[in-house]
Amino acid sequence: MPTLDRIFIHPIKSLDAVEVRHAKILEGGALEHDREFCMVDGTGKWVNGKRTAKVHHLRSQFNLPARLVTLSVQGDAPVSFHLDHARSAIAAWLSDYFGFSVTLHHNAITGFPDDIASPGPTLISTATLETAASWFENMTVEGMRSRLRTNLEIGGVPAFWEDALYTKTSDPLPFQIGEVHLQGINPCLRCVVPTRDSRSGDPIPQFQKTFAAKRQETLPPWAAANRFRSFYRVAVNTRIAPSEAGRSLRVGDEISVDRLS
Repeated sequence: MPTLDRIFIHPIKSLDAVEVRHAKILEGGALEHDREFCMVDGTGKWVNGKRTAKVHHLRSQFNLPARLVTLSVQGDAPVSFHLDHARSAIAAWLSDYFGFSVTLHHNAITGFPDDIASPGPTLISTATLETAASWFENMTVEGMRSRLRTNLEIGGVPAFWEDALYTKTSDPLPFQIGEVHLQGINPCLRCVVPTRDSRSGDPIPQFQKTFAAKRQETLPPWAAANRFRSFYRVAVNTRIAPSEAGRSLRVGDEISVDRLS
């Protein structure tokens, strides 16, 4: 039986993850606190790993019940801030680090997803992470996990099991994790971020080319191959209806999919 083995949220978009045991569904279909904040420059554009590799050198730790974030540049002394009452101080600290004006924007309903059409949690299996890590010399599972930054990790299934959670068309595929009803939408197109080490920012030469070639080579028979205009895709984007707001995903929840039963 597939089970939800791990849950990760990223309170500030592009910064470090927090592993949690349960996560509430918001009205906008996101996990509570996931990408709740984002860094924005003076022109309104996101400051993220796609834009600058300097993001990888930032470390962040969160105490969400206390609404605290502790920021540091690798090797420097950490500084703690209140997420609600010290946003101007956070903005000043980030602006000093990046060398241009940065503010912290907040959205407690949908967060700031990359895919606004599918703002639900992204999903991948542990076996997929293990397989993808094996494609690169000296890559660990944790290293691949931190590169892909997926919310939900599924155990008890083979690699790429999650490729059964979308259809050959654009029609959503219903499935359930515990008490929460979700819809699988499409395989997630990756960006430049996974090509770099999540802590040093150092790139792996030909990462995208190697990843895409291996992905095509190992595409399982249950995957809808027509959804892969590019094979630089892994994990699944989801949507969650507003009717699910207030329900929670919990580690240990079983997963049921009519298509797989």
